[in-house]
Amino acid sequence: MFYWSIIMTKLPLESLPEALPDSIDNEKYVICTYYARLPPMLDIRDLAQGAAVEQSTGTWTLVPGETAAVRERHVAKVIGIYETPQYEFSLPSNLERRHYIIQIAFPWENFGQQIPMLLSTVIGNISLGPIKCLDMKFPKSWLKGFKGPKFGIKGLRKLLKVKDRPFVNNMIKPCVYSSCDMGAELCYQAAVGGADIIKDDELLANPDFNKLEDRIPRFMEAIDRADAEKGEKTLFTVNITDSVKKMFDNAEKAIELGANGLMVNYAAVGYSAFRAISEDPSLNVPLLAHMDVTGAMSYSPDIGIGTNLVIGKLPRICGSDISVFPAPYGKAPLLKGRFMDMARAMIMPLHNIEQTAPMPSGGISPGHVEDVISDLGPDIVIGTGAGIHAHPDGPKAGAIAFRQAIDAKMQGIPVSRYAKEHDELKKAMDSWGSGKTGFDL
Repeated sequence: MFYWSIIMTKLPLESLPEALPDSIDNEKYVICTYYARLPPMLDIRDLAQGAAVEQSTGTWTLVPGETAAVRERHVAKVIGIYETPQYEFSLPSNLERRHYIIQIAFPWENFGQQIPMLLSTVIGNISLGPIKCLDMKFPKSWLKGFKGPKFGIKGLRKLLKVKDRPFVNNMIKPCVYSSCDMGAELCYQAAVGGADIIKDDELLANPDFNKLEDRIPRFMEAIDRADAEKGEKTLFTVNITDSVKKMFDNAEKAIELGANGLMVNYAAVGYSAFRAISEDPSLNVPLLAHMDVTGAMSYSPDIGIGTNLVIGKLPRICGSDISVFPAPYGKAPLLKGRFMDMARAMIMPLHNIEQTAPMPSGGISPGHVEDVISDLGPDIVIGTGAGIHAHPDGPKAGAIAFRQAIDAKMQGIPVSRYAKEHDELKKAMDSWGSGKTGFDL
């Protein structure tokens, strides 16, 4: 039996690592919800309280400085343990695992209004065990320490003068290439065809063979030319991902060279570094958050942190204007429910934090547009790479096809019917079909 079970009777109730959920001051705590799958012989209450103590005031044995006063102020509290299914009288004789939902409330003054110590606290050492953090409930008092997106959905609509339809984002393909002139021409073709946002691929940032000072002027000239022809504005979100100091140097250089958008692989550089870029007042352009590395943090069903946090809430809180996330329509084998959870975390009310524009991505072709908009609505950025660049008639026609598919959906016309009268869309549909997949559970 763990030591905290023994000493509980010697401490005031207020200093114990447990409480009724009704009794805590919600504005003083971040409440985390966990899933645990454990052998039946283990005492879940001892384990949960042990995790609460381990991640707040204590360690494996009581130390002199861990007084009742210290614990009353700083100890985390188990506020709920729910078994599913909930056995009442006996356990099945062949039971190998018991499944639990656990809620622990952490005093946020322990870690402050920042992400690194939040994560260190709520999933740090306990990430070594079979436990997954499913969600975090953030109080208004904690969120006030964050600025959130500078632009978000409303700001992007105002900036690009796009009233009510979804935006189209094109990532340049091939992912890595050495000719800035080739990349700029692809950028021009996609932009003039109707892409609202052109982004660097997440695999290309500032290598010696394709440096920012070479790429950005060529791309911005291509965008200016395309904008003059189509009568619309286009963003170019430049990948500035690097070590922290170099990332800020890249950001400053990109703005000086005329870039009107930035992009960061946020999980690779860390949430804190991403937040610092977002909150820098000299970088007053939209910021796109790319999801690289998040699968390693969240895709296991038993350990890690849920995608609704890793990809949804946390980048939004740190200032993402546009967040790329995997879509179940194309090449990502993702459950529809997880996809919708991530999107909701980006757009549902979150106290003072503005909405992030969801950007579903991953093998999306014009045939997917109908389903994407039906699922998420029009306040989204549709991300596509090869769906534009691999069009039989080239990237300009590929972008036109996406805009045609969007026009059809916004007018309530089936995309397949609209394609019969629009050649670019028809050729895209002939190449890739309706885009239906089996990943729709």
